[in-house]
Amino acid sequence: MNTALAAAAASLIGTRFRLHGRDPGTGLDCVGVVAEAMRRAGSEPVVPAGYRLRTVSVHGLLPFAQANRFKAVAPSDADVVLVMVSPIQPHLLVRTAGGFIHAHAGIGRVTFLPDPLPWPPTGGWRVPTPLNSTGD
Repeated sequence: MNTALAAAAASLIGTRFRLHGRDPGTGLDCVGVVAEAMRRAGSEPVVPAGYRLRTVSVHGLLPFAQANRFKAVAPSDADVVLVMVSPIQPHLLVRTAGGFIHAHAGIGRVTFLPDPLPWPPTGGWRVPTPLNSTGD
């Protein structure tokens, strides 16, 4: 677990949800939570734009992972876990001690979700922070 990323994500709990949100002052979505946590952990993330909340494919999130040099790993070893909350809705969560931090559209806030995940994981990544460092 990337403890800097986890701590940064935990500091976002309570932030308002907003689709395509990138600013904690106005709201974050799941990509925004990952990006802002990376920023707070000392990185300068490259974030995607124009993706849809509902899609049958996770391919829209893969360039985000590639642009930020995420390393693909098993979901159980990941800092950021990709799940399908429904057959048409991919979602990102940041792993932290005992669970995950994510932007919950239904609740309207960034929140903590205790283990185990209620959705099937479809992928996961290790996140280097800061991005300009040589280590993960």
